[in-house]
Amino acid sequence: MKRRTIVLLSVLVVVAAAGVLYFRSRTKAESISFITGKPQYGYIAKTITATGNVQPLDTVSVGAQVSGVVKYVYVDFNDNVKQGQLLAKVDPSIITAQTEQSKANLMNAKSNLEYQQSNFDRQNQLFDLGAISKADYQVAVNQYNSAKAAVNNATAQLNLAEKNLSYTDIYSPINGVVLNRNVSAGQTIASSFNAPTLFVIAKDLTRMQVRAAVDEADIGGVYSGQNVTFTVDAFPDDMFEGVVQEILLHASVSANVVTYTTLINVDNKGMKLKPGMTASINIYIEEDTNALLIPSRALNLKPDSSMLKDYKIRRAQRDTAGAGKTVKEKKTHQRDTASKLNREYAEARRSYIWVKSGDTLIEKKIITGLNDDTYVKVIRGLSPDDEIITSIVTGENKNSSGNTQRSPFMPQMRRRTTGSSRN
Repeated sequence: MKRRTIVLLSVLVVVAAAGVLYFRSRTKAESISFITGKPQYGYIAKTITATGNVQPLDTVSVGAQVSGVVKYVYVDFNDNVKQGQLLAKVDPSIITAQTEQSKANLMNAKSNLEYQQSNFDRQNQLFDLGAISKADYQVAVNQYNSAKAAVNNATAQLNLAEKNLSYTDIYSPINGVVLNRNVSAGQTIASSFNAPTLFVIAKDLTRMQVRAAVDEADIGGVYSGQNVTFTVDAFPDDMFEGVVQEILLHASVSANVVTYTTLINVDNKGMKLKPGMTASINIYIEEDTNALLIPSRALNLKPDSSMLKDYKIRRAQRDTAGAGKTVKEKKTHQRDTASKLNREYAEARRSYIWVKSGDTLIEKKIITGLNDDTYVKVIRGLSPDDEIITSIVTGENKNSSGNTQRSPFMPQMRRRTTGSSRN
């Protein structure tokens, strides 16, 4: 009986010792550490995306004002043309004949005017002598005036015929490049209310324009002068840059989606961009090249009670200015507070982060601005010397976290650099 008791007590001692060792090792394994870093100055931007098409900045459609058969075409696709250069010629034979007919009509009218002039002078003398009646005199006056009107009409008809004859020669109105040719020699064109378009000429392909379709949910942040970057499928590795010129007020609606056409001016000195290319666009509605940045994940970190045994926790004082006030009083307080902020703080937000100082974890209230979901701009409440806690690492995942640890504060977002292709 005594031997059995001794054995049982021995087993209990061993189990107790094993339990102590197990919990000690577990506690050690579950020791808590942090990934920390200091805020760094860098670039951050807020962008919206859109799609659009590349178009020449200015194009002119060259048409024909007369009907007939196209006799000659002197230019082709992609030809460079100068202002006043002859592009095509319509067969002038019919209009030339009309011009000759108008000249003959004018000569006939002038001959009749000479006769009516002499007849009027004679009738006027006889009327002064009382040899003819007033009715005969008025007939002579009317015939003379009709002859003068006939001369004016014939002159106008001749001028019209000569003008139409000049329209058989089609000239370039601007310096540019022929984008499209819609006519060939021997083709008949009919000019009526709408002049047929024969050529489309782009004024200057070294300056292009992107017509971006911006969603109505994003258009509120778009203004003239904002920077733009975009890519095209033909050159996926090149980043092109532009500037917002204007937002057209006429909205486009497709499948219940409302978009606004935004004009973006682009430099195309490299001649890589061609009319009609599809552009994937980023419009930088807000930028800061020298912002104090911290990782966005630092805003979501919240120490728990398990850290009390290793660290002292000092929480920030919460804003209680609105406590005990009515909803109207709270809104008035918020409006008065917001009015004190300058334009830089117009979109500022209040956040809380944790700073490690020795064995103390200090909660700080900060004002943040731009947030691109990777980094956030700190407007105030933080200095570059503060050691920010970005992640909590336990003993079990410390090694794995250490393998992937990198500088969490160095901005590694995609930047809009001036070294990109400006074409």
